[in-house]
Amino acid sequence: MSIWRIFSSTVAAFFGVQTDKNRQRDFKTTSPVPFILMGILLTIVMVLTLVAIVNQVLS
Repeated sequence: MSIWRIFSSTVAAFFGVQTDKNRQRDFKTTSPVPFILMGILLTIVMVLTLVAIVNQVLS
């Protein structure tokens, strides 16, 4: 499974727009570990982005 497919599926699931067909495809073809790691990475990036935006607004 390509990193792009893992990224796009994780982003879609992250925002709640993942289709059931894609979700079933993802978890039938590989283990959930790459998706979990990508989810953690995207969460960290989102939190850091929000912190940067708030710091910019408050300064």
